[in-house]
Amino acid sequence: MTIKQLSIFLENKTGRINELTKILGKHGINMQAFSMAETSDFGILRLIVDDVERAVEVLRNENFAVKVTEVVHICCSNEAGALSKVLEHLTNSDISIEYMYAFAQGDKANAIIMPNDIEKCMTELKKCSCDINTL
Repeated sequence: MTIKQLSIFLENKTGRINELTKILGKHGINMQAFSMAETSDFGILRLIVDDVERAVEVLRNENFAVKVTEVVHICCSNEAGALSKVLEHLTNSDISIEYMYAFAQGDKANAIIMPNDIEKCMTELKKCSCDINTL
């Protein structure tokens, strides 16, 4: 399924991530998954939360630069090689992945991906043995 991801631009400054997580916590917004990428001047925090609209409102009010993007969430069994099978199917369908981050919850493995073609990716994932309807 597609879900909304927040991309938050953060200057490389001690305590900036802590500030952001405190703000979300103060407003009862739960972080479900995240990934951090950085350069020498700034970082991009990609974030999945339980209340996207509220998070955007709160963070923008606190002067954070926030962008909302549709990404694909996939879920497969948490066992060796399961994700590889899904990714091989996407590769064979000529779908490339711009970025990805993943996390496991018990017997399920979850991946958030940004494919080059979301609609085609969703069509192909329906043919795989992965669940695209839960998070």
